[in-house]
Amino acid sequence: MTTSDFPALLQRFFTDRLQAQLGASPHTVASYRDTFRLLLVFAAQRLDRTPTRIHLKDLDVPLLGAFLDQLEKDRDNSARTRNARLSALRAFFRYVSFTEPAYVHQCQRILAIPSKRHQRGPVEFLTDDETKTLVATPDTTTRIGRRDRTLLVVAVHTGLRNSEIRSLRCRDVELGTGAHVRCTGKGRKMRCTPLRPDAAEALAAWLAERKGGPDDHVFPSTCGGALSADALQRLVARHANAAGAVCPSLVGRTITPHTLRHSMAMSFLRRGVDKTVIALWLGHESTETTETYIHSDIRLKERALAHADASNEPPPRFQPTDELLKFLEAL
Repeated sequence: MTTSDFPALLQRFFTDRLQAQLGASPHTVASYRDTFRLLLVFAAQRLDRTPTRIHLKDLDVPLLGAFLDQLEKDRDNSARTRNARLSALRAFFRYVSFTEPAYVHQCQRILAIPSKRHQRGPVEFLTDDETKTLVATPDTTTRIGRRDRTLLVVAVHTGLRNSEIRSLRCRDVELGTGAHVRCTGKGRKMRCTPLRPDAAEALAAWLAERKGGPDDHVFPSTCGGALSADALQRLVARHANAAGAVCPSLVGRTITPHTLRHSMAMSFLRRGVDKTVIALWLGHESTETTETYIHSDIRLKERALAHADASNEPPPRFQPTDELLKFLEAL
């Protein structure tokens, strides 16, 4: 393979493989694109050559391993983000393995790089009082403040993901009787999320001021285009830091758009909403994802404990009666 073949192969991976053959979503394409942008910058510095002069053989296991380590050490990425970048690399080299058979052994070694195990911490969420304080923080005397407050209201009432909030367009909002917003979530699943009266009222006031067309974004950036993922993260973090002056429990915490999503789910659970309904509301693939919220609130566990047997006798333990079962029990 010549020096110029690698860029062409990478381009075909995005245009032919992802878009034409697999019909990958724009979110998947964007995630893979960001991975290779980071990789090419890293490889160019390490190999002391421009990205267009990088050979496929240069992208071996040691270099990719160093790249993944750099993501965690220098960029302070989590193990989950590292694994997401690794998934993009695997997809590319799986494509290379049958497109360029001469590199099949190199591809096999790369595909054997394991995902990194990571500890799953408790779900971060806000209480009702913390949520109210956060929503009330933006300065509504300015246009940006009114946009931010409406965005926060919609986020905490609908539980939309970062990408779902940013992709909302004016045509996706239905006000009046049965007010709701439409969004396309993971797996290209379209869902409608009802709006509470206060959220619908705030959104109606903002759209009247926004005066956008059907295809315009509901929450535009200061330049009028779509908000980026980082911009939305900074928006929420900025107002959370400001809210810490009024609500000390917010000080020092990392609040993200996904925290607001978790907060909505926890609010539903505390009010006795069935986890199946919450899964449908959030667009979860299954209720197993929703069950993580049950383990995150000590008050839910205390409520379950209150229904336990009030006697002081411990529950009976299993006593094996078969010799083979006794052997297994003793291991």
